[in-house]
Amino acid sequence: MNMIINIGAFAILGILWLGFAAALIFNQALLDTTWQMLRGLPLIVQSMIWLLVLPVAAGLWIWETSWPLWLRLVLVIGLGWVTIYTFFPRRA
Repeated sequence: MNMIINIGAFAILGILWLGFAAALIFNQALLDTTWQMLRGLPLIVQSMIWLLVLPVAAGLWIWETSWPLWLRLVLVIGLGWVTIYTFFPRRA
């Protein structure tokens, strides 16, 4: 049962990070729209989404900051890599 949960979490986060990367490469306006949509939701719904997909939401927040482009890229790529590495299913 534990392995099923691990595989599910890995698959969901992997798909979300692949979507984030695709939007980053092909359509950065989609990231802006997603951020505005997330910020426009009621606070309780925002909190639930942040809790469920924290690494990807944090990556979106980092991308929407006014920090230099190179720093945002390093942080988002690093966060994505750490998330995928951490959630990669392994035998106990």
